[in-house]
Amino acid sequence: MSKEIKKVLVIKLGALGDFVLALAAMKKIREAHPRARITLLTTPPFEALARLSPYFNAVEVDGRPSDAGDLFKMLGRIRKAKYDRVYDLQTNNRTGWYFQALRPFPPQWSGIAKGASLPQRGRARQHMHTLERHADQLRQAGIWPDAPTEPGSAPPPDLSWILRKHKDARPVAGAVTPKPYVLLVPGGSAHRPEKRWPVESYAQLAALLKSKGLDIVIIGGPQESAMARQIQKAAGQARDLTGRTDFAQLAVLGAKAALVVGNDTGPTHLLAAAGAPTIALFSDASDPALCGPRGHVAVIKSPDLKALPVSTVASTAISLLPR
Repeated sequence: MSKEIKKVLVIKLGALGDFVLALAAMKKIREAHPRARITLLTTPPFEALARLSPYFNAVEVDGRPSDAGDLFKMLGRIRKAKYDRVYDLQTNNRTGWYFQALRPFPPQWSGIAKGASLPQRGRARQHMHTLERHADQLRQAGIWPDAPTEPGSAPPPDLSWILRKHKDARPVAGAVTPKPYVLLVPGGSAHRPEKRWPVESYAQLAALLKSKGLDIVIIGGPQESAMARQIQKAAGQARDLTGRTDFAQLAVLGAKAALVVGNDTGPTHLLAAAGAPTIALFSDASDPALCGPRGHVAVIKSPDLKALPVSTVASTAISLLPR
């Protein structure tokens, strides 16, 4: 008889979009080990979101140590914890090195690290969407025998637990019957400008949607406030929430939104996972077949987002709005 799994470590670092997609696998891990103590090893931006979830008993945020001293402290803590199993959902060189550093007596390890006891075999993973890739990893680890691995078949992340833990909120004060609202996500990584639809295009879209009777709400980090002001000038009375929401609050807003329009950036993934009808804009800088958000999502891909007409996005937006 195999050893009972009592202590589990899940590793997930990376960007917000990747973390959101990994929530689907995290749910399956919890379902497979309902009585185990499960710890998440991640980074500080995801701590609050992870602590709200029903998937973990503990969250540790030093998964990307900044120096050798912190690295050895982290590895020492993992050894001392004596985990029965590790699910490496990051599967990169860093986490592979963590596995090698835990030798000669590493815990059971699900991932692609050389020597892992529960390896994900085959090169097909390199061409899978994140959701199917994680499903395949858990299938090969033996906890999801019927995991859906065909393109587009794996279920999207479930964020219903956030809505149960947060009060219903409206981003815009309305009348007795508030207007439906649209969330715009015009920002993204500053070092990846090719992944951004021009703010001028967002401004034109905002003005058009405003004329259709919709409230406009702009979200993002504080560094994107200038974009919000530019959109406000075009739409008038648009609500600027840049720098004013955490991930859980964004999910609540997404669950109640009539529509989301955003670039390929973490908040767009989070809002889509919360259930919002979503338009995700992709350039050739990333491939939605490998990392696009899932759910009630329309992906619009243009080799160069600067050339993507406002009319194309607007027509898709109108088709997704409730009638």
